[in-house]
Amino acid sequence: MNEPSNKIPGLASRQSAIRLLDAVCRRGETLDQAMPAATGKLSNPSDKALAHNIAANVLRWMSALDAMIDSATRNRLADDAKPRMALRIALAQVLILDTPQHAAISTALPLVHGGPRRLVHGVFSTVMRGIESGELKLPDFPEIPGETLDRWTHVWGEDVAHAASHAWAKPAPLDLSFRSETVGELEGVQLAPKHLRMVPDLPVTERAGFDEGHFWVQDLAASIPARLFGEGKGRTILDLCAAPGGKTMQLASAGWKVISVDNNAKRMERFQDNLRRTGLQAEEVIADLMDWEPAEPADAILLDAPCSATGIYRRHPDVLHCIGSRQIADRAEGQRALLDRIAPWVKPGGILVYAVCSLEPEEGEEQIEAFLERHQQFAIHPVLPAELPTGILPTENGCIRTLPNTLADQGHVDGFFIARLIHKS
Repeated sequence: MNEPSNKIPGLASRQSAIRLLDAVCRRGETLDQAMPAATGKLSNPSDKALAHNIAANVLRWMSALDAMIDSATRNRLADDAKPRMALRIALAQVLILDTPQHAAISTALPLVHGGPRRLVHGVFSTVMRGIESGELKLPDFPEIPGETLDRWTHVWGEDVAHAASHAWAKPAPLDLSFRSETVGELEGVQLAPKHLRMVPDLPVTERAGFDEGHFWVQDLAASIPARLFGEGKGRTILDLCAAPGGKTMQLASAGWKVISVDNNAKRMERFQDNLRRTGLQAEEVIADLMDWEPAEPADAILLDAPCSATGIYRRHPDVLHCIGSRQIADRAEGQRALLDRIAPWVKPGGILVYAVCSLEPEEGEEQIEAFLERHQQFAIHPVLPAELPTGILPTENGCIRTLPNTLADQGHVDGFFIARLIHKS
């Protein structure tokens, strides 16, 4: 990407933002995948955070931003054209991040270095006049991208699809899981034992008790799978696909002897940092589950399977631009193979909890239904309402499905499917 050599304050973050958007929109990468290369030239963590924040908000509000851009052009700009990307970045800053207009446009124009700067400036000015006159404005809620909106409306209904747009419009609350029942001096809403929901108005590292390892960040829905095992009392559990470690820390704090397995060495570094900070213990294994196997069957297994991640779209708006039916089918095939691989690792009478942060039935309800047909030694071990956080109820067959309208009045939760199975002895 040809870039100007002049040093304009804040330009480097915007250049990184356009690289991030290019990676997501043209190459189908996630923001997390693209961050190292796109922000590698930024030494200041706050500059990296700004680049990510700009890109994430462009992805979240892209439909509305594009409608404004299109209203100010005679000939529609290509979706991946550099001028459209630069305009998206400039408008997102002004309309969502409250950046002054002059700062937004002065850092947007160099993004089209060698290109149609006058066009970008003209379109930006036209849109700003429309905003100031009241002719143009952002909608109250961002629009879920078309294929995903159609899919969720078909599967879950219009109310859930509408709730998804509402949930996407603002930052997710900060959910903390605690090592013990005590939440210390922190204030928030407690929706479950060892949990606190707070307004994300302060970096988590600056909150009282962080350095002492009293808690870790974990969405309320993401905390449910580990809750379904109860107290460990020294029994052995395999936490599969364990990084970055939230579920391992829950299980260890509940008295389980945890063997944590993940194939991502980089994510396991963060896992190890979390264990050191909290003082909790687990055996760590970096391995591919299709190659590794335990020395003997375990009392329990938690499989937080790799998935489309469409259930965490509030925190990762890129997934709705990267994931379609083909990717969902690929993830579902991988989950099927993992479930078949680990089924013999559960002792008779033992428990297997399967979880995915996905809103796609192919990865959840349909996956478990097919597994039970193939492995008739397993059955659903129904979850009881008393085992769940306030306001979340099991499905008719005793599984758990959280949706965009779950706990909407309390700030929503991530989308999960969770099934607890028992190996019939």
